[in-house]
Amino acid sequence: MIKNIARVLSALSLALVPLLSAPAAQASPVPEVTTLADAVGLVKVTEEDRTGYTRSSFKHWNSGDDASDGCSTRAEVLIAEAVVAPTVGAGCKLSGGSWTSYYDGQEVSSAGSLDIDHMVPLAEAWDSGASAWSASRREAYANDQGSAVSLVAVTARTNRSKSDQDPADWMPPSPEAQCRYVGEWVSTKLRWALTADDRELEALKVYAEGPCEDTIVRYTPAA
Repeated sequence: MIKNIARVLSALSLALVPLLSAPAAQASPVPEVTTLADAVGLVKVTEEDRTGYTRSSFKHWNSGDDASDGCSTRAEVLIAEAVVAPTVGAGCKLSGGSWTSYYDGQEVSSAGSLDIDHMVPLAEAWDSGASAWSASRREAYANDQGSAVSLVAVTARTNRSKSDQDPADWMPPSPEAQCRYVGEWVSTKLRWALTADDRELEALKVYAEGPCEDTIVRYTPAA
């Protein structure tokens, strides 16, 4: 009887070993949440260098987050940001729908009138650290839908006015958009561990310590 009990206990202990030693399920990353001023303080400062930059260094638009839907990253962002959902036709052709371009407050009813802006422009990203990345990481950056602020649908006019400028040289024309914009700019820089130059950092501090001091920044470091 004692030997049988010992065998049962031994078998139970062996059965438990895989359970005890199995790695815990990987939890989703928890976003960092901080004030704009503290977030600005986390951005490293270096000189910028555009040597070797070409837009083609960042492959976009790729097949998006859902490769089976037939839509590119551009189309997926338009669908996600629509105020009134567009109709998605063959070949992911979008018709109808409406959007609000937050940079200038304009209501837009044609997807073709919108650009998908990289919050931190590709050239600026290159200057700020992406020049050292692999081609696959640059593609991931250029198509980043893992953060709702990395890519934004805005009027073509405001996107082209912005071009590759940082907040030292360009801000959204709508004053109501500027604190949101600065927060999302800093969030993107921190998400991708991108740096800032001196002029950029000073401009960010002006907003963080002044009109945007109540702005909260949320970001999750990119994998």
